[in-house]
Amino acid sequence: MNRRPAAALLALAATVALAGCGATAPKATPAATVAPTSAAPAPAAKNVAPLSRSEPVRVQVPSAGVDTGTGKVLKLGLAKDGTVEVPSVADADRIGWYTKGVTPGETGPAVLIGHFDTANGPAVLKDVAKVKVGDPITVTRADGSRAVFTVRALEQVDKKTFPTQKVYGNTARPELRLITCGGALVDGHRPDNIIVYADLTATHTA
Repeated sequence: MNRRPAAALLALAATVALAGCGATAPKATPAATVAPTSAAPAPAAKNVAPLSRSEPVRVQVPSAGVDTGTGKVLKLGLAKDGTVEVPSVADADRIGWYTKGVTPGETGPAVLIGHFDTANGPAVLKDVAKVKVGDPITVTRADGSRAVFTVRALEQVDKKTFPTQKVYGNTARPELRLITCGGALVDGHRPDNIIVYADLTATHTA
């Protein structure tokens, strides 16, 4: 299975704390907050075998009303300043996948990033606060397979103390991170990141 070294990922992702935030957010959009569940137990182990590498093409988060549609997942790399890219304001209704990491279903932490809101209004992850432990997240991959993840924990953190190792460090099983912005507006920007942690609990082949 294709695993990316934790050290390399951590170096590339050192400033991912800005993930999911674009231009000044509208004051009319309510603050995004989630109850911390970082200590929640993981879903029951099912010995789900990791999948081989295949890029994501569709993301579904039913509890947050998210369905990107097939072929709508953005590819995110690194910006010129070395920070992790986020979707543009024009792509606020889309989710991006961090291409320097593993693909969803491979062993390791696959990372998806989306806006909560932008200056233009609510965005794709505007309802992230509705996501709860135990909810499913399904990622359809380019090879036609589907990786089903179960939410294990949600965490809201100040961007200044973003848990880089926890998010990007190597894991022994396939996991998923879904990242957006949160918190009340401060000078037109949201000071926090909301991180959804999920584990692979089922796979479906084409």
